Amino acid sequence: MSTRSKKAARDTKSAADVNAGKVAAKHQRAIQQRAMAKNAKRSKPEPKPVQAGARKQPTTPLPKQHLAKPGNERDLEVAPRFEAPDYRGSGKLEGRVAIITGGDSGIGRAVAVLFAREGADVAVVHLDEEKDARDTVRAIEAEGARALAIAGDVKDSAFCERVVAQVVKTWGHLDVLVNNAAFQQHCKAIEDLGDDHLQETLQTNIAGYFHMARAAVPHMKQGSSIINSGSETGIFGSPALLDYSATKGAIHAFTQSLASHLLPRGIRVNAVAPGPVWTPLNPADREADDVSTFGKDSDMGRPAQPEEISPAYVFLASPVCSSYVNGVILPVMGGPRG
Repeated sequence: MSTRSKKAARDTKSAADVNAGKVAAKHQRAIQQRAMAKNAKRSKPEPKPVQAGARKQPTTPLPKQHLAKPGNERDLEVAPRFEAPDYRGSGKLEGRVAIITGGDSGIGRAVAVLFAREGADVAVVHLDEEKDARDTVRAIEAEGARALAIAGDVKDSAFCERVVAQVVKTWGHLDVLVNNAAFQQHCKAIEDLGDDHLQETLQTNIAGYFHMARAAVPHMKQGSSIINSGSETGIFGSPALLDYSATKGAIHAFTQSLASHLLPRGIRVNAVAPGPVWTPLNPADREADDVSTFGKDSDMGRPAQPEEISPAYVFLASPVCSSYVNGVILPVMGGPRG
């Protein structure tokens, strides 16, 4: 740069502007000092669990408890709440038939009860939790609906075909599929994640969803609905749930892809992505000490109860509520970051 150019550059700095910059910087430092002094006087309050629903829900600490997989709901010391006593049905699913995988307990059971309350007949698919399944059947029938409990493994595509065939043979049609079955097991190091563990997660959580959807779709008509259970871990990840988080992310992508694929047939596909929910899944996964604080770090400072999640499934299943909702991943996390 020439001497003349340097002088021109210096001349662009007016004394008034330079002084204004100094004044502004001094003003910002004064604000900073006042704010820091005020903040120092205020102690950080201990966060309290948030209750925003119709009735008060259990909070941490929860009982220190560990369950053998797949986990029986009737063995939990604090029973998950699935009844939703303040929810009033209004026929949103009247005359419809639904299949819910993982429907014997947890979110699946809560969804089954509300579907029945809205007028649907419900088939629940489970592994070997026969007593839990019988309890769920009784709860469905208590709502005035018909129920089936079908034991088997969604990793087996032939079993999924048999489930759909049995339901259609029994009730004549199929309108709603809820893919909810899941396998979850924490693993702190990727080196410790064995092939059998990885395949159990992949084949249950994402292949099982494919199997059930592929079996169900040929029997579904315009106005039918598929709802997949995703997770906050499929959005934010989880360092000790590498495989589980990966499958939940895959479920979200599968949901959006299948939604586009089936839209010309008038079949909507959506997903619910819950945050921490008090079900047998986590006590059958984590150590007892970890279970006692489950959900404490969520925005609401506690885990959700299944009855706080199930209305989202009713919304997505009912064309009265969501006929223009398709390909959505609906977060039910208690806050922006569950």
